[in-house]
Amino acid sequence: MRRRTRVGKSWGDGVITQLVLEDTAIRRGGRLLFEGVSLELRAGQACALTGPNGSGKTSLLRAVAGFVRLEAGAIRFGAVEAEEARGGGLHIVGHADGLKPARTAAEELAFWTGWCGGTEASARAAAETLELQTLLPLEVRRLSAGQRRRLAMARLLAAPRALWLLDEPLSPLDARWREAFGGLMRRHLDGGGLILAAVHDPLPIPTVGLDLPA
Repeated sequence: MRRRTRVGKSWGDGVITQLVLEDTAIRRGGRLLFEGVSLELRAGQACALTGPNGSGKTSLLRAVAGFVRLEAGAIRFGAVEAEEARGGGLHIVGHADGLKPARTAAEELAFWTGWCGGTEASARAAAETLELQTLLPLEVRRLSAGQRRRLAMARLLAAPRALWLLDEPLSPLDARWREAFGGLMRRHLDGGGLILAAVHDPLPIPTVGLDLPA
């Protein structure tokens, strides 16, 4: 990794410094996935969200992002209103990456950077940090799973936001990039960020744990 990206410098007003889950429950397709789940996460902390397949890890991430309705309980972002927090205070990178296969990597990076409020300069810096420059002319469909994940994660650097919601962030990465992304996560936390990550394997950073039962 050739360049360090300073995280937190452009967060502006209304920065998320706390994530609180209060007795949350989620029901999908008539099935109660979980209930009574609580968490308090503060600036500089990461949470490893664990549990068997189907326990609701992805649904909980999507509920924090505002894409899934709670059956019960509440989600709070400290002093920041939920609408403001979800509109410009967090990133969610799902297991499927959310990239369009027919677009080039450059087009996808430009789209997500612009959508999230970054700049051309910040996109170039993110591409350099994640060593994407030679991949930018290629269509996304031609990238490996690990390359696609690095491209998806570039938005975290190109448009800095305090709260990262990550679904199996390291699963397609090789050992070198797992270590490198661990460094990016540590710098994000050192800058006052927060991370909630659904994982099966341990993250390479200190975490608090939240385990969803089967």
